[in-house]
Amino acid sequence: MNKIFTLFLLGCMAVAAKAQTPAPVPTTQAFGKVDKADLELKACDFEKDANAEILFDKAEVYFDQTYNIVTERHKRIKVFNDNGKSEANIRLEYYSANRVEYISGLQAQTINSSNGTPEIIKVDKKQIFTEVIDKYRSAMVFSFPNVKPGSILEYKYRLTSASIADFPDWYFQSDLPTRYSELSTNVPDVLYYKQLVNVHSPYVVNKTNSSNAHIQALANIPSLKDEPFMGSRNDNSERILFQLLSIKPTYGFTQTYQDSWKKVGENKADDEDFGGQINRKLAGEEAIIAKAKSLKTDDDKIAYLFNEVKNTVKWNDSYARYTNDGTVKAWDKKIGNSTEINLILTHLLKKSGVKVYPMLVSTRSNGRVNPAYPSYYQFNTSVAYIPVDSNKYYVLDATSKYNIYNQVPNNYLNSFGLYINKEDQIYDLAFLDDKDPVRQVVLINAEIKPEGKMSGTADISSFVYNRVNCIKKYKTDGEKKYIDFLRNDNNNMKIASVKFENMEVDTLPLQQKMDFNLDLTGADENYIYFNANLFTDLKTNPFLNENRVTDIDFGYRDNYAITGIFKLPAGYKIDAMPKSINMMIPDKSIVFRRIVAEQDGSIMIRLNVDFKQSLYFKENYPEFHEFCKKMYEMLNEQVVLKKG
Repeated sequence: MNKIFTLFLLGCMAVAAKAQTPAPVPTTQAFGKVDKADLELKACDFEKDANAEILFDKAEVYFDQTYNIVTERHKRIKVFNDNGKSEANIRLEYYSANRVEYISGLQAQTINSSNGTPEIIKVDKKQIFTEVIDKYRSAMVFSFPNVKPGSILEYKYRLTSASIADFPDWYFQSDLPTRYSELSTNVPDVLYYKQLVNVHSPYVVNKTNSSNAHIQALANIPSLKDEPFMGSRNDNSERILFQLLSIKPTYGFTQTYQDSWKKVGENKADDEDFGGQINRKLAGEEAIIAKAKSLKTDDDKIAYLFNEVKNTVKWNDSYARYTNDGTVKAWDKKIGNSTEINLILTHLLKKSGVKVYPMLVSTRSNGRVNPAYPSYYQFNTSVAYIPVDSNKYYVLDATSKYNIYNQVPNNYLNSFGLYINKEDQIYDLAFLDDKDPVRQVVLINAEIKPEGKMSGTADISSFVYNRVNCIKKYKTDGEKKYIDFLRNDNNNMKIASVKFENMEVDTLPLQQKMDFNLDLTGADENYIYFNANLFTDLKTNPFLNENRVTDIDFGYRDNYAITGIFKLPAGYKIDAMPKSINMMIPDKSIVFRRIVAEQDGSIMIRLNVDFKQSLYFKENYPEFHEFCKKMYEMLNEQVVLKKG
């Protein structure tokens, strides 16, 4: 009996051990060799709705005998449907100036299934092009041939870099789900790099092999999907960044290479394509400077010069942290990149007696600047920075005709800028934000008709960033599309036209006045329903998902105030009415108030939403999500009128 029990127990243990065996780790394959299962694969196992999947993405980074950094990369993509065919267009950017970087050994091919066997169509080398982006950067560009649902796209290449400071960063996560992503790094003992790691998934491989290469790999990595009000995709991707800290030769002293922000600033101040451009004389500048100097206040000078540059030099849509043609040529041709335009502005301000400095910044799409990682490469453009006093500063970007001189452009909020004061040898970070609430005020005066219609007037006051957004949308899209925006695409609302006030006065809120008519849905011969939440973007809750993987970055603090006075139709009485309420999130960072009152045959409803912060971290999303769910339900509560 004991023997039978022992055998039974051993059998159970074997079954349990088998059940707990982890899934096999995906692997890479040699170039051109493909599994039949991958050839026949119809969908991503862990993200069924994906249009394509990265089967593997592998990089080996090592140093050659002359201490060039060599990156050998091999990538394979599976296309599942027609929407995934856009993955066939490849663009590999690199720093080509003085051959600091160059690409070699590029091979690329499409692999299709032909009666169950692989059919390989190589990319013709004549169809691989080198595109010059600017005087520093180039791109190798090509497209895969014969791509269709089921195709596998495969390419490999070697990137060689002559700068030991430019160790390549690695992104495990991308717009596509990735079955396997592997980084192998082999660094000589004399070099030491700091890693800035943003990896939340467990490593399936994290080891050092016999060749002293450190291998790190993740598997089954979901794509990074867009979430409402998320920041840069780079900031939110699982990745590893590298920074050179020191060189310790076998004989001799250790050299420290970690950049400080002071060192970054000094280098840019002396850079011919940045600091060296500030004092370049511009054609005809004397008259402009003389007029600026004749103005009474610094604000008058700043506003004049800002508008002069903004209206004279057209932006070529290129963000750059250096000049390409230089400020003089950009001024003469009246077109330039972002840094050329803003260094022109800096030069004119400086010559007119304004205390101004060039500042390196990063756009929202490029990512937030990490103050613990001093690096010029974190930035992608520059602005003019004016410290007004200890509590006030201006950040001027003349690339957009909708920007205002005394308002930090929304694109740079909630990140750091590096200002460069060469005269006083001050090179420091400044955090760019706007702590004041940005108001949107809506006043509605309307009458409810017995036939289930509402007619009345609306007066919308848009302040600061809301003002800029409205003007840009109106001038870009035209009146018809702008009215559709005000209607929130509600086909039951009719607006004939909009009257604007203060559109050309930067210091005043934009006033928008209109008459409107609204067919009230759900109304019948006995009941009428209506909602006071009109002419706002607060109709639909953008935070419906239960979970979130990125921070919520509004850029600035929103503050909404909606007041509606609605005259009730004769013969109707209130059957149901929202209650007055004062509600806030547990940490008090969002406040929602509603005041409802009835008097003399009219209902007054006042709604106020005040976001006390512009940035909400993903760790606090559960309570943020729950609060928004309740708030949007209350914002859309209806008044019910009953006949009789």
